[in-house]
Amino acid sequence: MTSLWDRRHFLLTSLTPVVASLRRVGAQDPPRDDIAAATRDLITPETEAAIQRGLEYLARSQHPNGSWGERHYQGNIAVTSLAALAFMAGGHQPSRGAYGKVVESAIEYVLAKESRETPGFLFAPGGNNFGAMYSHGFGTLLLGEAYGMVSKRDLQKRLRETLERAVALIIKAQNKAQGGWRYDIHGTSADVSVTICQIMALRSARNAGIKVPKDVVDRCIKYVKACQNRDGGFNYMLGTRDNSAFPRSAAGVVALYCAGIYEGKEIESGLNYLMQFKPQASRFSGFGGRGLSDMHYFYGQYYAVQAMWTAGGRYWQEWYPAIRDELLMRARQRNDGAWSDPTVCTDYGTAMALIILQVPNNYLPIMQK
Repeated sequence: MTSLWDRRHFLLTSLTPVVASLRRVGAQDPPRDDIAAATRDLITPETEAAIQRGLEYLARSQHPNGSWGERHYQGNIAVTSLAALAFMAGGHQPSRGAYGKVVESAIEYVLAKESRETPGFLFAPGGNNFGAMYSHGFGTLLLGEAYGMVSKRDLQKRLRETLERAVALIIKAQNKAQGGWRYDIHGTSADVSVTICQIMALRSARNAGIKVPKDVVDRCIKYVKACQNRDGGFNYMLGTRDNSAFPRSAAGVVALYCAGIYEGKEIESGLNYLMQFKPQASRFSGFGGRGLSDMHYFYGQYYAVQAMWTAGGRYWQEWYPAIRDELLMRARQRNDGAWSDPTVCTDYGTAMALIILQVPNNYLPIMQK
């Protein structure tokens, strides 16, 4: 069996030069840590065992049509895309490796859900129709991350064409007056939560060679900065002040990173605000005192770990072991390998936990250093 190091080494040497060559000319690169030092000993044997149990659960829970999700989230594009990204974060590429067919099936499902009435729109109607642009953003992110990994020419061609249309829809859906995005495709308003989904999708697509206009990114930067409060945290929307909260503040910092802002007072104050919420497994309560039952727990930690990974240094060294140990606490991961999320669904909670735990792998292009 191929070792975790062998898989990591192969992907880092094969994908990183490709991603680096696709970066926008003149873009400011993030701080570069030594990858070996950043990953050494962080994924412990216990962590690797938990990851494998989680992946086995997701493989079992995938629906025959390639999707994931339960109850009113069944077939949800966002949940499906996050689950596929969880496998890709472990080095499983489309049609390659133990879970290659699982990943390819998910990509095929997302491609098949492109709207006929609205070309480029990735959305599965039915069930929970709330926040259609969430689904579209995560679906576009999946296609952008998968593009350089697909080996089948026909699939690669269809993926590229769909990705181009999906990016065009995001650009059109931007609220031009404010610079952010909201739930629908008409650009009538904006909030930080949806905005991070779109700018991350655009960054992934741009890394894959899709053109993203500079003015779209510039408007997004202006909007996200305008949402930041004096304490370093972020508002949900414009119009209120000093209404900071951990989940949207983590999203705000990552939005700036995805837009190419890697340093400055906004980044520094945002990271310092987030560090107040560093996980502490010894007295687990999550943020807001509700722990894993908090409806935004996985959402917040998903973006927070990305913020700390990009920041590097003490931020990463302190944060990852803390969230790793919190997720691995007894009774956090179920006996069947899943992490429960009662407000969305178990597939969602499991996918988010797996992505968080596997960040040190450095496999996903969007997170590569």
